[in-house]
Amino acid sequence: MSGTADLLVDPTQLAAELTSADAPTLLDVRWRLVGPPGRADYLAGHLPGAVFLDLDADLCGPPGAGGRHPLPDPAALQRALRAAGVRADRPVVTYDGGDGMAAARAWWTLRWAGHRHVRVLDGGYPAWTAAGLPVTTESPAPPAGDITVRPGGMPTLDAETAAARAVAGVLLDVRTAPRYRGETEPIDPVAGHIPGAVNLPAAEYVDGDGRLAPPEVLRARFAEVGVRPGVPVGAYCGSGVTAAQAVLALHVAGYPDAALYVGSWSEWITDPRRPVATGDGAPSPRSGR
Repeated sequence: MSGTADLLVDPTQLAAELTSADAPTLLDVRWRLVGPPGRADYLAGHLPGAVFLDLDADLCGPPGAGGRHPLPDPAALQRALRAAGVRADRPVVTYDGGDGMAAARAWWTLRWAGHRHVRVLDGGYPAWTAAGLPVTTESPAPPAGDITVRPGGMPTLDAETAAARAVAGVLLDVRTAPRYRGETEPIDPVAGHIPGAVNLPAAEYVDGDGRLAPPEVLRARFAEVGVRPGVPVGAYCGSGVTAAQAVLALHVAGYPDAALYVGSWSEWITDPRRPVATGDGAPSPRSGR
């Protein structure tokens, strides 16, 4: 099913839901790829009742051979989510600083962990404040949650299956075009892309406020790069954060089986035997790594 009702929530609707008996659990996951941690932003002001979770420490495993943001240890994730008050029978809403990436990765992680009732606040914290809705600096102490993490709730790709998806299906590389072509690489030690992957930079389906385009617009944009019913699709980026937003966009467009290559480029390049494509996509051998 395509659409947004079970995936996104706007600030006005969320504000109304927060007054109900079954109000959702709010997770503030503001995060920066570089710069100060998001907790400082949380302490300066957040949605009433929201609990802060650190994307790096709470929602991902430690960086290494699995990439910069690998899957979390299920037991560690369960502890973090229960400490944040996440319950199996209570919906969750995630939000970030507005670009939607961290909130989407949190959405994806909770769904991967088996929680099905998770949405993203469309436009994040800036949309909430722009609507004139209240914020607070008080940090809640929620009752312990009861969620049991059951991995496997969302389809994933590893390096081998990502390579296969690029051949038999569509593998989206959602990094900027210069990074895809290997012209520049500001973060990882090797530039280029997975052979066969097609480039669809996130800016082409997410606006400047971090909001996704409407379902019909997303479907048309994805169709331009080969995504269509019956064709397996996956997404990757540098470390599986921006690509999680692509998976969310694919859900909105009606592709709920879209898979995330969690390790993404930062994992792909850890094995020098894996080919790297640059420019027009021709793979080149690597050595000396």
